[in-house]
Amino acid sequence: MKKICLFIILCLGMLSLSAQQKNFDDFTVKSIDGKDFPLSSLKGKKVLVVNVASKCGFTPQYEQLQALYEKYGPDNFVIIGFPANNFMKQEPGTNEEIQEFCKINYGVTFPMMEKISVKGKDIHPLYKWLTQKSENGKEDAKVTWNFQKFMINEDGSWAGYAKPKTSPDDQSIIDWIEK
Repeated sequence: MKKICLFIILCLGMLSLSAQQKNFDDFTVKSIDGKDFPLSSLKGKKVLVVNVASKCGFTPQYEQLQALYEKYGPDNFVIIGFPANNFMKQEPGTNEEIQEFCKINYGVTFPMMEKISVKGKDIHPLYKWLTQKSENGKEDAKVTWNFQKFMINEDGSWAGYAKPKTSPDDQSIIDWIEK
């Protein structure tokens, strides 16, 4: 009888763990203009998630991100920008100011989301999933600076990440998109 009870408890525990495992499609975020943006609407596309800032040395990456989006998207690939003010207050603007900056300076047409926190006590739930193996089931990937890139496969699974210094048109990212 003890063996049966132990077996049942183990099975329930395993079911509970698998039920807790989320994927990218389970999240809804807010667009930069405040509307709900269910990430499930991107199912079937590869997604590059990038925390962005307008006053960073890496800000010119917006140009490469836009070129990547124009070349590969939006049918099977999309980029989502998440402004964040976590690193030396390099994204001080409001959502409206950020949106205007991106359009005027870099012609950004890929989806931009509202400003969030990508680390710390107030980390956004999506970034908690992106950065913690216990959430994404793959790897810990602490956000080290602005313009860190996370790769999400068509099925909503976490595929990898590229450090902030990695150019958006780096061959490793291109290979992942084209794979």
